[in-house]
Amino acid sequence: MNKTMNVESFNLDHTKVKAPYLRLADKKQGEHGDVIYKYDLRVKQPNQAHMEMPALHSLEHLLAELARNHSEHVLDIGPMGCQTGFYISLINEPEYQSALDLIEATLKDVLEADKVPACNEVQCGWAASHSLEGAKALAQELLDQRAAWTEIFA
Repeated sequence: MNKTMNVESFNLDHTKVKAPYLRLADKKQGEHGDVIYKYDLRVKQPNQAHMEMPALHSLEHLLAELARNHSEHVLDIGPMGCQTGFYISLINEPEYQSALDLIEATLKDVLEADKVPACNEVQCGWAASHSLEGAKALAQELLDQRAAWTEIFA
């Protein structure tokens, strides 16, 4: 039996999940009552596929900027180092369906985008590594598989 690790995703059996999906990965309550919900938005099947960095980077910028047009509950959206998905942190939004709706609406906005926000040397740490077309392709791929987002395990 393996020791439970401190990082939630290190305890997830990546061979049993079926991307794409949205999974509530963690929930933390602060000392003043606020609750943070951390979601695992898996885009690619772990250890079988990954997002290319320019597309992932642009999708991160687009999700982070555009999601806030749909919800005041967005704390952060960040990519996974394995390049298979994103972590989405929401505050005081307990409804899983709200997270699903937020992601769907934001991905639809990505398809309509004509530029990557903050894609310049002043606002981005690696402005040369972007692909709007790649981000749109990932968004379309996710939207095409929208019905599967709630099926986490194969």
